[in-house]
Amino acid sequence: MSKLWSGRFNGTIDKNADDFNSSISFDKKMYKQDILGSLAHVKMLAKQGIISNSDQELITENLIKIREDIDNGKLKISEDSEDIHSFVEGVLTERIGSVGKKLHTARSRNDQVAVDLKLYVKESANGVINLLYDLLDAILIKAEEEKSTIMPGYTHLQRAQPITFGFHLLAYEQMFKRDVSRLKDAVCRMNYSPLGSCALAGTTYPTDRDFTATELGFDGACENAMDGVSDRDFCMEILADFSILMSHLSRFSEEIILWSSWEFGFIRLSDEFTTGSSIMPQKKNSDMAELVRGKTGRVYGDLMALLTVMKGLPLAYNKDMQEDKECVFDAIETVSKCLTVFIPMIKTFKVFRNNMLNAAKKGFINATDLADYLTKKGVPFREAYKLTGQIVNDCIEKGVTLEEISLEEYKKYNELFEDDLYDEISLITCVNKRISQGGTSPLSVEKQIESLKNQLADWKK
Repeated sequence: MSKLWSGRFNGTIDKNADDFNSSISFDKKMYKQDILGSLAHVKMLAKQGIISNSDQELITENLIKIREDIDNGKLKISEDSEDIHSFVEGVLTERIGSVGKKLHTARSRNDQVAVDLKLYVKESANGVINLLYDLLDAILIKAEEEKSTIMPGYTHLQRAQPITFGFHLLAYEQMFKRDVSRLKDAVCRMNYSPLGSCALAGTTYPTDRDFTATELGFDGACENAMDGVSDRDFCMEILADFSILMSHLSRFSEEIILWSSWEFGFIRLSDEFTTGSSIMPQKKNSDMAELVRGKTGRVYGDLMALLTVMKGLPLAYNKDMQEDKECVFDAIETVSKCLTVFIPMIKTFKVFRNNMLNAAKKGFINATDLADYLTKKGVPFREAYKLTGQIVNDCIEKGVTLEEISLEEYKKYNELFEDDLYDEISLITCVNKRISQGGTSPLSVEKQIESLKNQLADWKK
């Protein structure tokens, strides 16, 4: 198949150089988007009187047939073609002759690849958003089930204060909610069509770019043709958003790995999302969570690769920009696969509530509440804080908890201690009384769940 650019050349390109230059091996993923863009373009050409209606009908009919033939396997995409654009146009011309050569009127591969990629990225971003909806739903269900399950909250991976497991899960819900918001914003920003920008300077033909933009589901046309073909901000932004999303999945995976270990014993992952050891028969490894954590670095790498490619390019199009697709395609595939495995893993893990509660009973995580008890009786907080620290230190020396100290011993520290302090420092009280907005009490968790459900319902409309 001859090159689209062969008219200027007398010789043929070196085979190794041709292979090096080719992008068909990866941009063939965009065949549907390429044909979709061409259908809108040829419809506009006929509407504007640039080609005849009969030519438009013939081209349209055969583009649709080419797409169907690729879909059902009757037509194999040849990797001898330079790119997917050359392949589709070449097959079209083979089937309908010179009329097929009219398709490229008032269009360049520069704006063609830009519109194909935007359509592909937009569709993929919306696919990831839908997966995030499923993840948010799964977390909400778990959070509702565990809204009263007491566990230790940690800072510096040291036991800090009592919280509920539902509350902990909702922290991740907020992260993934922001991921949805970021992706939605990115889709809005990218939703302007570069089609009709041509090589870089527009065209002398009386085209209607707003028409093709509407046909393709864009909000409008890019306002500057040079920017239209040069812009890959939308790719970098999506990869940045994916990187943040993967950081959230990775942090969640790390906690799942810890929680499912014998040392914690807070949860047990389903057999469907674990593997064993080839030599140690007792092992049950959290490999899916570990892989998600590991693949985060891969998506970061895709972002860094594209940022590096784009950082020094003069306007307008440069062949370096061919390197955008493999980064984008890899990140999309990686994120989608991670979410596809992660969602059912969250749905199916078993929670060991007693283990969480027993862990919460250790580590003096109700010490802040003991200090607050004295503060409410008029002791300045810093004094109450210092005294509580002394009491904790003495408990450690004696091998007892705050609940196990007698009232008589407490009064030796301060006469303000009364019988009611034991209720104040019970884990249930510590959790239930944290009713401030965004707090860990079951009542506060219920309000957070309701707010998140409403947000999700609005997004899904």
